[in-house]
Amino acid sequence: MVIRSLSPNITTLSVPFLRYDKVKLGGRSTIVKLATGNLAVFSPVTLTDEARSTVTSMGGKVGYLIAPDVEHHLNLAPWKREFASAKVIGPEGLAEKRKEQGNEDVPFDVVFTKENKRALKLPQELADEFDVEYFDGHKNKELVFVHRKEKTMIQADLIFNLPSNEQFSRTGEDASSGFWTKALMYLVSTKGSGQQRFNWYVIPSDKTSFAASLKVVDAWSFDRIIPCHGDVIETGGKEVFKRMFSWYL
Repeated sequence: MVIRSLSPNITTLSVPFLRYDKVKLGGRSTIVKLATGNLAVFSPVTLTDEARSTVTSMGGKVGYLIAPDVEHHLNLAPWKREFASAKVIGPEGLAEKRKEQGNEDVPFDVVFTKENKRALKLPQELADEFDVEYFDGHKNKELVFVHRKEKTMIQADLIFNLPSNEQFSRTGEDASSGFWTKALMYLVSTKGSGQQRFNWYVIPSDKTSFAASLKVVDAWSFDRIIPCHGDVIETGGKEVFKRMFSWYL
């Protein structure tokens, strides 16, 4: 695990992760300390002693556990057991998926759906700091957050930024090595046009809704993008976003 403070209130926990035991995607949790002192944990990674120490160093009060899509949820239960009072936020279909897969039951307190996405409000202390858009037109049912003051987008699978150099930096392995990793890098790198094609032909389940959500996010102000897969885009994130989705925008 690589632990890094991006600002006094944002810390990332970056870990190596192989998809299908072949593709070096990497994983990342983002912890944000709210003005109230509560912590919001996005895409919880394995709750190791290092992760616990990080939470403690940030005040120790985990108020929210956020599964930003139907793929980034596997560590919810250990975090919920440790921080029982934390509210759990996620998209529609995730609770049902977890049950079908035999995952430990975790009650969801806030669930975004296609029908409620324009009316549902985040808990006030989150709403005071974040904009959120639910991409019901994304195959993974994506929740995208932007921290207004930090000008930082936090998301799971909307934008990839391979290779996952930081996430594999303590493994002794080249993050871009391997046939399947190299093949996927063409599609999910922010360089070239591969990810534009991937976002057009593969990712949407409903292009009309997907485009509408992109236009909502395009109206927000952000500079940094924190992806779950690949390196953090430290600056120039808005330009990357516009380029990755230019066919829609």
